[in-house]
Amino acid sequence: MITITVNGTTTEVDHSMSISELIEQVDVPKNYLAVEINEEVVPREQHGEYMVAEGDRVEVVTLVGGG
Repeated sequence: MITITVNGTTTEVDHSMSISELIEQVDVPKNYLAVEINEEVVPREQHGEYMVAEGDRVEVVTLVGGG
């Protein structure tokens, strides 16, 4: 098990995994716009290869309408 933070919530996952795998496992909106790891935006094209690791801080950003 590794411990990461997803959108401010400490989360344990079975192992280091790609961002794509992580998004399937954790409770995040499916219409996310961007993923940030440790305050660095990871391009969507890299989500399948970028691996999250112990202690990473993951932020999944979504679009919210309003005015």
